[in-house]
Amino acid sequence: MSKYAVLNPATGETLAEYPQISADELQAALARAHAATRGWGRSTTVEERAALVTRIGDLHSERRDELAKALVEEMGKPLAQAYGEVDFAADIYRYHAEIAPAELADEPIELRGGEGSAVIRNAPLGVILGVMPWNFPFYQVARFAGPNLTIGNSVLLKPASQCPKTAELTAKIYADAGAPEGVFEAIFASTDQIADVIADPRVQGVSLTGSERAGIAVAEQASRHLKKVVLELGGTDPFVVLSTNDLDATVADLVAGRLDNNGQSCNAPKRAIVVSELYEAFTEKLVAAMGAVKVSDPFVDGCELGPVSSASAAAGLADQVRRAVAAGGDLKLGGTPEGNFFPPTVITNIPRDSDIYLEEFFGPVALVYEVADEAEAIELANHTPFGLGSYVYTTDPAQAERVANAIDAGMVFVNCVLADSPELPFGGVKRSGFGREMGRLGATEFVNKKLIRIA
Repeated sequence: MSKYAVLNPATGETLAEYPQISADELQAALARAHAATRGWGRSTTVEERAALVTRIGDLHSERRDELAKALVEEMGKPLAQAYGEVDFAADIYRYHAEIAPAELADEPIELRGGEGSAVIRNAPLGVILGVMPWNFPFYQVARFAGPNLTIGNSVLLKPASQCPKTAELTAKIYADAGAPEGVFEAIFASTDQIADVIADPRVQGVSLTGSERAGIAVAEQASRHLKKVVLELGGTDPFVVLSTNDLDATVADLVAGRLDNNGQSCNAPKRAIVVSELYEAFTEKLVAAMGAVKVSDPFVDGCELGPVSSASAAAGLADQVRRAVAAGGDLKLGGTPEGNFFPPTVITNIPRDSDIYLEEFFGPVALVYEVADEAEAIELANHTPFGLGSYVYTTDPAQAERVANAIDAGMVFVNCVLADSPELPFGGVKRSGFGREMGRLGATEFVNKKLIRIA
């Protein structure tokens, strides 16, 4: 029987193993979740559900030491960043609890004819499945599960196979916060079992954060059974540099954004697109700044860069670097891992007609391209199948508006990185997926917009 396991990427040590859920156990979990949304989800008020979600957030804060330690052990996140993720997850729960009463209130409709009244009621859909990734095991669950609980949906969490411990800790928080049986179920299921869950008529929606391949598979299965889907997939987010009053600070922002979470963030700036007059100095400073970052054990105080998530991740990233250089890219720094520790890496001007140009580098690899002007920068920024996040650096407010409007992405950040916040919606376009999480938009993704017309 296949197992979920905690395999410490820094040491290679297997810390814990968990069995895959059995067919009978999975059916029992589905039955509990369905009963919860039919009962608890419909009998409670939004204020009561919001109070539960607030308590869940508070417990994340109270248990932050234990939760942060689990993050470091499961996927190698530097300890300081692990604390940051736990705190962000707590804030997301509390934010959705705070806005839920207003966002889920009845919406009156002004009738243009006839007597009586009409409202749109934000009613729960039912059981929602979350297929979650390994890179942010608490944050991703918070932005998926928090709003669904305020709606009255129950949730099934399918964690990544290397993240069973964080899923177990999350389930305990929900139970200790007072969530009724079935409101939150962590299921350690196989790919085939998840296909069966999606097909089950008790499940009304699916949210997936993960790879493009996984998104295609889940969307195909969900569409076959007419289930609503939210997908957050990969990105090759551009970091467009058109002008700056402080080149060192701009480079520092790219380094911070690119190396966050050991370079394993979907919306990290991955492609620096720099105008010619700044390109040479920018690249020189970037190589120096990336080269100054030391790789270390993620538990070490002050760790800036830990290991990538697994041996296969390190090998895959090394192969991408090799293919990028073979295609004509210029390797300026790094590129060779030691075990699962991948050094900060810089590659310039990968040819646009190469297959590797279109790929996402999911690790501490910064790509740099030279462009002549704003128009070429926009064209190159959009020359990607993805459209998740993007970053624009300019001292010209009018230019910032033009470029932000012209970039095909779900999110544009001007003169800032690492600026995510619970009130800001998160999501992309093109092959980066569809739907939104967090913010007001995420609060009502999985609702039944039910019309009630009374004569």
